Amino acid sequence: MPEPLLQVDAIDAFYGDFQALFGVSLSVETGQVVAVIGANGAGKSTLLKSIAGLMPPRHGEIVFDGHNVAGAPAFDVVKRGIALVPEGRRLFPSLSVEENLLIGGQSKRPGPWSLQRIYALFPVLAERRHLPATSLSGGQQQMCAIGRALMSNPRLLLCDEISLGLAPIIVRDIYARLPDIVGEGLSVVIVEQDIVQALRAASQVYCLQEGRVALEGAAKSLTRERISAAYFGV
Repeated sequence: MPEPLLQVDAIDAFYGDFQALFGVSLSVETGQVVAVIGANGAGKSTLLKSIAGLMPPRHGEIVFDGHNVAGAPAFDVVKRGIALVPEGRRLFPSLSVEENLLIGGQSKRPGPWSLQRIYALFPVLAERRHLPATSLSGGQQQMCAIGRALMSNPRLLLCDEISLGLAPIIVRDIYARLPDIVGEGLSVVIVEQDIVQALRAASQVYCLQEGRVALEGAAKSLTRERISAAYFGV
């Protein structure tokens, strides 16, 4: 069997003295979509931040493409091919849509994603390319945040709560683009509170509960009862 693209091995993460992750492990194959679900405060965003280099784990390893990147600075993690779509989108309000996208390409990694490719994926961004990013609707801002991450030509895309605060029709529209993204050879990790959407999009699911992996398995094999028990800790 080939080695996974990403192997998170028993990481612990802390905010000061508060421990947020307890021995969390996760594996992502090339071209795979993995969903991480769980209630608020379960540690989902912390896990993505640890992988992206924003919150170095205190213990454990994060092996990406054969290299241990645990503790590496975020700019080095991006150069290796990991990009994060952060919760809340975090666009630069003083910049235009196109300027936000161009910032994502500063790593100069080679690959298929360019302004033209992003505009083909999200045509509404092309129409509004010269407008301030703050003028976009919530769904359009999420598309811009995804486009900015793709501009770094990653091999692994981390998406943190991409449906949060968005209308269901907008969420379906965004998820409908996922096959085009994966079709370019990317692996994707989605942090999602919408369990139905997560199970529909991913082949593998991890459920976190109070900073620990409470359940993992193939999406098609997990029953609603097992997910509920892991999600709520009952």
